[in-house]
Amino acid sequence: MINNMPLRSPRSGFLIYINMEDSFDKYAEKYDTWFLKNKNVLYSELKLVAFFLKNAGDILSVGCGSGLFEMLLQKEYDITVKYGIEPSKSMADIARKRGMTVKTETAEDGDFGQNQYDTILFNGTTSYINDLQKVFNKTYGALHTGGKIVVIDVPKESSYALLYNLAKVLGKWDHPMLEGIQPRDPYPIEFVKAAAWRSTSEKTKLLKNAGFYNFDYAQTLTKHPVYSDNELEEPRKGYDCGDYVAICAYKQSKQ
Repeated sequence: MINNMPLRSPRSGFLIYINMEDSFDKYAEKYDTWFLKNKNVLYSELKLVAFFLKNAGDILSVGCGSGLFEMLLQKEYDITVKYGIEPSKSMADIARKRGMTVKTETAEDGDFGQNQYDTILFNGTTSYINDLQKVFNKTYGALHTGGKIVVIDVPKESSYALLYNLAKVLGKWDHPMLEGIQPRDPYPIEFVKAAAWRSTSEKTKLLKNAGFYNFDYAQTLTKHPVYSDNELEEPRKGYDCGDYVAICAYKQSKQ
């Protein structure tokens, strides 16, 4: 999930390096705290994660973070996500306390194994992976024949990503240009600075390049960010209006 990722500074045009692993280690508690302050966002996203995880078999969560979603999937939907990969030591420790078996390593450097899982989940993590094609290729090999990948994240074309990219350029949430358009409790700026969002079409292309087929899409958080925590949303099919979009695709069966 997270490594030292080169990003182009919006002001200077020069490449800068953000140690995202250190960011998530330092602010691990902030991650859970933000979600618990924004419970309608949390549970709207949880419903979307659960949407494609019915009868999912053995699941690997890549970039499982603190295991918050995995814990709630078990509690609310009886969906067990036992295995995880998470480079942040602080995050991984919390996930282990919540019952997960977690390897502390990056998605790019980690060993997913071969023909090992029925489902591999990326929930809010692809924006923190530099070489996403490499990781999707590894994911394909790690799935059983007929297994599925579920990729869920904020699309680059969404209003959330546009807002986050503006906040990244400004370097903070407390700025006149963001007054009145940001959520009451915005996503921690440390995590915003570390992310590089990709469009749904770009992620779909990378998945196709890896060999995946039979695509399906679902979305949530369809209101403007300033109103997204006002009420709980049910997932809806498609990807044309959601600020959180799920892509589900499959490893082809042997011919």
